Amino acid sequence: MMLETVPQQAVIETERFDLRPLRKSDKGLIEMHGGDKRVARFTRSIPHPLPPGAADAFIARALSAERSEDVWAIDGTKSNGGELMGIISLEHMDRDQSQIGYWVAPPYWNTGIASEAVTALIEANPQNCNTLFAEVFQDNAASARVLTNCGFEYLGDAETFSVARNAKVATWTYSCRLD
Repeated sequence: MMLETVPQQAVIETERFDLRPLRKSDKGLIEMHGGDKRVARFTRSIPHPLPPGAADAFIARALSAERSEDVWAIDGTKSNGGELMGIISLEHMDRDQSQIGYWVAPPYWNTGIASEAVTALIEANPQNCNTLFAEVFQDNAASARVLTNCGFEYLGDAETFSVARNAKVATWTYSCRLD
């Protein structure tokens, strides 16, 4: 795996796709895929329906020098895949810890994209953290399998609010030691 530095954030290359910083031109695909109810309902923060301006605001936050989260597009154009097959992010926490989050567009479900993207971030460790955390909704067994297959260990149950569901949702919490 190669790393290429771009302003403030690395491009992480894998065999099938690149994890690259978002671009303003990603807006349409973020609206299409992120606005899909099947995607939004498995996230904490994506509303459904996606309101006007939400994708623009998300991209602006991702490109801000003051951001607390690094966001990458899963870009498969190098292997004739989609320009935005999903999103993966690392949110800075304290004590050399980060929280990973991701979603994959429905046309790419069950293709290994999420597992490859999570593995690529673990191997690259672009935030030089010692521990990664993740949470998944308990009705999203596929994401739980991604995490355990990538070396995450179950920590416990919790709950968090889902904007798309307008409700608190039971979660499983995981961690992965990188040091």
